[in-house]
Amino acid sequence: MDQPKGTVKLTLAQAIVRYLANQFIEMDGRRVRLCGGGFGIFGHGNVTCLGEALYSHHDVLPLYRGQNEQSMGFAAAAYAKYHLRQRFMFCTASAGPGTANLLTAAALAHANRLPMLMLCGDTFLTRLPDPVLQQLEHFGNPSRGLNDAFQAVTRYWDRITHPAQIIQSLPAAVATMLDPADCGPAFLGLPQDVQGWTYDFPLAFFEEKLHRIRRQIPDEREVQEATVLLAKAKRPIIIAGGGVQYSQATAELENFARAHQIPVVETIAGRANLLADHPLNIGPIGVTGSNSANSIAEDADVILAVGTRLQDFTTGSWTAFSESARLISLNAARHDAQKHRSLPILGDAKAGLIALGTLLGDARASNEWVKHAQNERQKWDAYVAQNTGADNGPNSYAKAIGVVNDICAPNDRVVTAAGGLPAEITANWRTLGLGTVDVEFGFSCMGYEIAGGWGARIAQSESEPYADTIVFVGDGSYLLMNSDIYSSVLTDKKLIILVLDNGGFAVINKLQNNTGNESFNNLIADCPTVPDPFAVDFEAHARSLGALSETVETPVELAEAFRRAKTAHKTSVIVMKVDAYEGWTTEGHTWWEVGTPHISESEKVRAAHLSQEEGRKSQRRGI
Repeated sequence: MDQPKGTVKLTLAQAIVRYLANQFIEMDGRRVRLCGGGFGIFGHGNVTCLGEALYSHHDVLPLYRGQNEQSMGFAAAAYAKYHLRQRFMFCTASAGPGTANLLTAAALAHANRLPMLMLCGDTFLTRLPDPVLQQLEHFGNPSRGLNDAFQAVTRYWDRITHPAQIIQSLPAAVATMLDPADCGPAFLGLPQDVQGWTYDFPLAFFEEKLHRIRRQIPDEREVQEATVLLAKAKRPIIIAGGGVQYSQATAELENFARAHQIPVVETIAGRANLLADHPLNIGPIGVTGSNSANSIAEDADVILAVGTRLQDFTTGSWTAFSESARLISLNAARHDAQKHRSLPILGDAKAGLIALGTLLGDARASNEWVKHAQNERQKWDAYVAQNTGADNGPNSYAKAIGVVNDICAPNDRVVTAAGGLPAEITANWRTLGLGTVDVEFGFSCMGYEIAGGWGARIAQSESEPYADTIVFVGDGSYLLMNSDIYSSVLTDKKLIILVLDNGGFAVINKLQNNTGNESFNNLIADCPTVPDPFAVDFEAHARSLGALSETVETPVELAEAFRRAKTAHKTSVIVMKVDAYEGWTTEGHTWWEVGTPHISESEKVRAAHLSQEEGRKSQRRGI
């Protein structure tokens, strides 16, 4: 049969790769590929067909060989975050456990609303070889498989059962990943036989396309209603979330706050929306925030929340505000805009701030309110300076953060996740450059740190090759996932990694103790199943993975080592022991709901439960 005119015969895998190679986006006046390439580990489920297709395009879609599928997903998420969700990477994994390893990374991308495309092997559509290697069998439903598990952790999911399906499915997946309201990971299950099947695809499907991120203009009535509320406010504040950066609205935020003299507080995802020394930056809010931000949040009568999903921990959203305070939520996602009885403004952060500013005119918060907020920030800055000072007390996270903060360049990027470090960096880091802080606390996922640093460095090297990516990681997360030290050395993507060793899961041990419990199974020394605790030689381990590495004893030695790492040409790992019990940031916390035992034989546990319940008085009641 003759091939139809205007078509090209390709396998499913070849068509997917060819399509991705022809998608573009404009960034900073440059036309670049929308897909920056991918991360891949090959197996029988993806090497023969998808691998063949990727090889023919490896010059335009670079494929980074991962060491672990989960860490590949973390790297892809960090890459997308660096590029403000304007570019994405794909991850390809084989059928079975390789794909299963991506589940945690997909959940992280879903919680953080980050684009990532997963191209994963699936069982044979024909079922002729069933049960194939690594296939999960559901006796009453032969169509159900492992890949169905991704439906809960993706924004777009499809199993491709015929090559023609991708004419609809692949553009839909890309559109989802670029949608400010629905952004998140997309999953395509690719049966091993269908990957190699051919179809006469229309050539038009592969024409180059220039994508644009949609800016949803807010409804005029919602803006007007919000303006009336803001104009009457006596003590307004702005909560600036990660959506400010994704909308590229940091300048509009600064202009709006300055024009109307409204104090700004930042969420964890919104850290680095303003520089640390901006006169209206009152600090980070939330359970691990600052006294300054939480103090004015408690007094505020109107709160303009911009680009935040108001997560309980990262904004203290259930206890930081008074019951009578009114919230206005400017958000591209309807689900987020209506939380907490908010007056919603459904739309783009940049467009929304401009519209609100136009209608507010000359309205400004009182000088007394602004001065009060600034005084609170000055007191917090004094506390941070003392907390991060190198001359008092034992080694701590805060001291290490202060040392690095004093030396790093304004455009260096800081990456951390989970454990105690997100709280310590959020509270103590002084932002030197806009958009330079990546604290993964949306999913609070251990293992993101080094893998995410690798993905961020890949993105950073595309535009800022002379800046550094700095990773803060605890010993617990390091032991969970460290193989991308090797990846960074292999691919010549330099990282500076600070391993702060406190002997286990110290922050959870702190929570355990603070709720009256005895230390148990968190610090290595407190594990009953460990007869002879010993410390890991992180320096030797990192060196075995190809990195430069050294161990330091004091903050002064840390500063010297960090300067050496800055001038080095490949990944450097610096190890320092920190105290598990002392040196924590003790200020800046709002009450947070944690489940505690209502009865216990321990008097300390009973007392801690009563104390926890006493704090519940500040909790707003489910609205």
